[in-house]
Amino acid sequence: MAATLVQHIGTGRRRDAVARVFLRPGKGQITVNDREFEAYFPTEAARSVVRQPLLATETADKFDVLVNTSGGGIQGQAGAIRLGVARALVNLTPNCGPG
Repeated sequence: MAATLVQHIGTGRRRDAVARVFLRPGKGQITVNDREFEAYFPTEAARSVVRQPLLATETADKFDVLVNTSGGGIQGQAGAIRLGVARALVNLTPNCGPG
């Protein structure tokens, strides 16, 4: 019997940056392009942008976030990840969001 992987997916875009975000149940680790979060985003400003949706929904310690991102600069990628995380959280909650 195969174990099922529970994850929620969101895509974010900002300017030339694109991010595919995968939320999985976990303890709050964030990995960007197979690198540690702090190593990929050296400034606290960029890290805080990425964390905004998790902190607003009080889910920062409930999910691990895996991100594949490309294009744009660091701030553009941070904004794209923020949007991707927010969209994944909306997909997580069935009665939330547009529609």
